[in-house]
Amino acid sequence: MNIQQNIKIALQSIRSQLLRTILTSLIIAIGIMALVGILTAIDSIKETLTGNFALLGANTYAIRNRGPNIRIGNSGKRPKSFEKITYYQAMRFKEKMEAQQADVVSVSYQATGIAEAKFQNKTTNPNIKVMAVDENYQTTGGYELDAGRNFSKVEIENAASVALIGQDVAELLFKEEEPLGKIIQVRSKRYRVIGVLASKGSSFGFGGDNIIWVPIQNARQSFGAANTSFTINIMALSAESLDGSIYESTALMRAIRKLKPQQEDNFAITKSDNLSQTLIENISKVTGAAVVIAGVTLLGAAIALMNIMLVSVTERTREIGIRKAIGAKSTTIRNQFLTEAIVICLLGGALGVVLGIGIGNLTSVLVGGSFIIPWLWMLVSALICIAVGLISGFYPAYKASSLDPIESLRYE
Repeated sequence: MNIQQNIKIALQSIRSQLLRTILTSLIIAIGIMALVGILTAIDSIKETLTGNFALLGANTYAIRNRGPNIRIGNSGKRPKSFEKITYYQAMRFKEKMEAQQADVVSVSYQATGIAEAKFQNKTTNPNIKVMAVDENYQTTGGYELDAGRNFSKVEIENAASVALIGQDVAELLFKEEEPLGKIIQVRSKRYRVIGVLASKGSSFGFGGDNIIWVPIQNARQSFGAANTSFTINIMALSAESLDGSIYESTALMRAIRKLKPQQEDNFAITKSDNLSQTLIENISKVTGAAVVIAGVTLLGAAIALMNIMLVSVTERTREIGIRKAIGAKSTTIRNQFLTEAIVICLLGGALGVVLGIGIGNLTSVLVGGSFIIPWLWMLVSALICIAVGLISGFYPAYKASSLDPIESLRYE
């Protein structure tokens, strides 16, 4: 008996005990859904993280008064916090680096994260992030313009009341209207829109489109910066010169912060690719939870499947006796029942894969990730289903193949 005949007989048997098969398949589907769903979400988030940091470039890094606060649950360590980086220190660093005509340096800080922007009778929600930036922030941050222009150095130095807005702000306030040249109000201050940023997405807190940029000097007057620690972003000339640039920046920052040779750095330098890897490593720890959840569920499914197959063997004892009486070999009977177990698992696995892809991508999209089709996990799920079918179906198949044909024909 070939595989096609085995599958045909398996499907006939499944139809004859449809309810039990559906319940068993659903248990398998839940396990596969948990595995595929979580792993799909993780892969999607990883892909988005990699893309977001790729926009910053492999040759960028930042100097802050604290390390990145990236923690999943209770894992990881709290970042060290140091004395704030003052405006004077940040600007002196920028001037020294620019004098060498080497790297591109920008100074910035978040003026507020709860601003409300207005244009005529339209108002945004009070969740607009206002960034105080200089003329180099667009370059070091990896941003592009959709319309208009960037700040000029003169506008930064003169604290001009001009602004660049993100895509979300432009859509909320202007919709089909041209935003360039319009006057918007942020809190009590008025700004003329000179540019619209290209969409960068709002995933994982990386910039987003719900944002407004204003000149850093203007922000210091309008929003205040007395207790603010400034961020310095540096873009090296190339990825090859990154390590040398970091070494030079460290020495310069130590001199500006007046640190003695024996003292440790009281500032943190973070490379963009290091942030990406740290995030991905933390998120990947969830993979273990997915495997445990799926494993426990599939164990229950395997037990349920073994039970339904044993019941099937008992109910079909006379059928087995007839087949053996007309020449069916024990291996043929065993393969038939193994095929039936595998088919039930694959039916449940197919449903689980579909649900898992849907739930995983939905979760990813909700947190700002992208949609993906996890071909690898689909293949792994199929192999798992085959393995579960073989394991749970082996004993019932062996029992069926070992039945005595004479005794089986007498079975009522």
